[in-house]
Amino acid sequence: MNVRKLVTLVEETRWEGGREVDPVARVAVVAAVVENPWAGQGFVEDLAPGIDAHASDLGALLAPRVLEALGGPAEAYGKAGIVGLDGEVEHASALIHTLKFGDHFRTAAAATTLLPAVEKRARAGATFDIPLKHVTDATIRSHHQSVEVQVADAPHAGEILIALAAATRGRPQQRLAPLSSEQ
Repeated sequence: MNVRKLVTLVEETRWEGGREVDPVARVAVVAAVVENPWAGQGFVEDLAPGIDAHASDLGALLAPRVLEALGGPAEAYGKAGIVGLDGEVEHASALIHTLKFGDHFRTAAAATTLLPAVEKRARAGATFDIPLKHVTDATIRSHHQSVEVQVADAPHAGEILIALAAATRGRPQQRLAPLSSEQ
């Protein structure tokens, strides 16, 4: 797969609500801007050959990079697929909604839950939010959060931006009751 660009973002929240965040809340995102393997082909009925050719390689490329950027174990994670205007949302979905892609991240993060995701069609520079959930229990409310991402020149019309995100902890200063308290 032709990777035009890799982008790494790291965010640290040290103060929230007028109080120190201890430990610091760290979120990392790594995005790859790649050629859309289905661009210019019109409607493609069977996406499997493109998935087989590219999804695993993308997962293998991004998973270790996002955990390295995070600098510690992941407690929450998520993914995104943003397709350029000449593609279909299904093109982004095809690459990120397969075990060939996601299992690289699940294994690296010692995770057991499904990766929450966002996918959409957008012009270059569009803003998108990657949802994050706890790596082993998606019902843990403290880890329900999102990270906002924008890559100024991506995706081009014939590209897909594929991203993984991870957080070292839940939301800073979270104080909602556990889901079990409402049952």
